[in-house]
Amino acid sequence: MQRLILSTVISAALAAPAVYASSHREAPNIARAPALDSTDFYAFNSYESGREGYVTLIANYIPLQDAYGGPNYFAMDPDAEYAIHIDNDGDAMEDISFALNFNAMLAADNQGVALSIGPDGDKRSVKVPLKNIGPVSAEDRSAVNFSESYSVMLVEGSMRSGARTELTAMGGSDFAKPLDYIGNKTFTSEAEYQRYADQFVYDVMLPGCDMPARVFVGQRKDPFVVNLGKTFDLVNYVPVEGDSAPGAGDGAGFPGGITQDTSNDDLADKNVTSIALEVPANCITGDGNGTIGAWTTASLPQARILNPNATFAKPDVQAGAMTQVSRLGNPLVNELVIGIGDKDKFSTSHPSQDGQFADYVTHPALPELLNILFRDAVNSTLGANIETLAPTNFPRMDLVTAFLTGFEGVNQLATVTPSEMLRLNTAIAATPAAEQSWAGVAGDDLAGFPNGRRPGDDVVDIALRVVMGRLCYPIPVNGVETNLGLCEQSDASVGNVPFTDGAPLDASMINTSFPYLATPLPGSE
Repeated sequence: MQRLILSTVISAALAAPAVYASSHREAPNIARAPALDSTDFYAFNSYESGREGYVTLIANYIPLQDAYGGPNYFAMDPDAEYAIHIDNDGDAMEDISFALNFNAMLAADNQGVALSIGPDGDKRSVKVPLKNIGPVSAEDRSAVNFSESYSVMLVEGSMRSGARTELTAMGGSDFAKPLDYIGNKTFTSEAEYQRYADQFVYDVMLPGCDMPARVFVGQRKDPFVVNLGKTFDLVNYVPVEGDSAPGAGDGAGFPGGITQDTSNDDLADKNVTSIALEVPANCITGDGNGTIGAWTTASLPQARILNPNATFAKPDVQAGAMTQVSRLGNPLVNELVIGIGDKDKFSTSHPSQDGQFADYVTHPALPELLNILFRDAVNSTLGANIETLAPTNFPRMDLVTAFLTGFEGVNQLATVTPSEMLRLNTAIAATPAAEQSWAGVAGDDLAGFPNGRRPGDDVVDIALRVVMGRLCYPIPVNGVETNLGLCEQSDASVGNVPFTDGAPLDASMINTSFPYLATPLPGSE
């Protein structure tokens, strides 16, 4: 059976790109519409105490948010539909989707707060230019001038034609999104902002489900870490650990190699907008084997006609069929793997169509780029004569398995349809935060990436190593070094090298309760 599966994969050349980091402004077209740009997607078995049996799904949007980015800050697009999709039988088609639509409103019946300006006899009612006109707290939101609400639809079957059920919050309140963390004159302190934001976590009953789900939409500290600027400057650092072990500070690793330091994280001062769902696992696994595939999308109506006399309520007119413009499963798929001429095509494609991107994963460009950039320097430093740093096993079945089919017995769905999505085995118990390995499965932690993805999984380092041939060498499984049989050590000359971007990430940097991501950074202290 396994041979038949692999033969099918090769002959059909079904593939999608492997994962290397996070998707921020990853394609030409989506860079023009940041409110629709999915930056990161997470799917993991909940590890909050008392939440066993739940799955958390987090879709982040609107990349590279500066906390001080007023006066408009970072609203969702009211014309868009944001969705999280779940395939629970392995046919690369969504069986369940959660679709969110947003509505932006001004105070005073959508006219906005106005102040009476001028002396007696010449007073004018003038609308204020700010989203709030005074302090805001969990108890008092009367100073809010701009607000966002949203609806949540459960879609069963096809996203476009399936049966839709509108979900309601328990207690009857409307779904609403908190104001972004404008600053500490508005919200007093980080603790007060978090107390305010906690009011926007909603319990939701799903049809046919005994236990309630939870929903939160709002600004968070961007959990992803990456040496972004230097990476895209032709990898302007030596991407190998310079210490004997990460954080050792002894300089006993690769000569001139980069060492772990939070200063290497170019997203350390950035926020992001999160759509977070926590759902009972048994309500989304269907009749499959308990493993799900998941991805997130954003869509817009096909046509936009600009209003030459734009108003807050009607800046334009949208019409036509909803059209997908953003897609993310595994991180940095579109950013570092897909050729620039195909990036927009990937953004609009469905996992079932991933055969068109076959060459990008079976014959990936990134390893060869690293070979061109560093081979001569490595040979000179080591006094070696390595013919190529790039793995030589083609097609790259190690990458096909890691990112397109999943590992049998770990995160492979009941039916194997090679396609690009996060795959999560809901039956593998969550690892408590204090025991999680940043390396996920490669760190002998089966509850981590690529079995789903947790916010504390350092997918940059993991994926750099995998793309350079780490799976050609034994990896620890339940404490035993195990050869996966996907390729040979001779296929990957540097497959056992500790590649890294030098930006550390682990579970200690993430909260331990829903929605897991940390309080956003304030626009003003």
